[in-house]
Amino acid sequence: MKLLGLAVCALAFTGAAAASDKIEGCALNGKVLKGKVQIVTSFPDFKVQAVTSFPDLKVKFVESFPDDCGEWQIVESFPDFTIQYVTSFPDFTIQMVTSFPGEP
Repeated sequence: MKLLGLAVCALAFTGAAAASDKIEGCALNGKVLKGKVQIVTSFPDFKVQAVTSFPDLKVKFVESFPDDCGEWQIVESFPDFTIQYVTSFPDFTIQMVTSFPGEP
């Protein structure tokens, strides 16, 4: 029984580490994580979970010119990528910040 518990913990840790390993150079699956973002309820490019600590990416929401890593501008049409907020099994986690966005 203890062995099963260790296996489950190892799998959970490996999954969490794998998500942060995917983000390299502010890109995930070939899409740069900056720019215009549309929040959708189905068929997103990425499923994200908002957290308060240890994020995979720090995000700053801006009104215009989302040119730097982690700067997102919310739009209703013509997004660079789409996201869906989830509470479990995200592609990556984000922390909303007011300064110093990007990879932690």
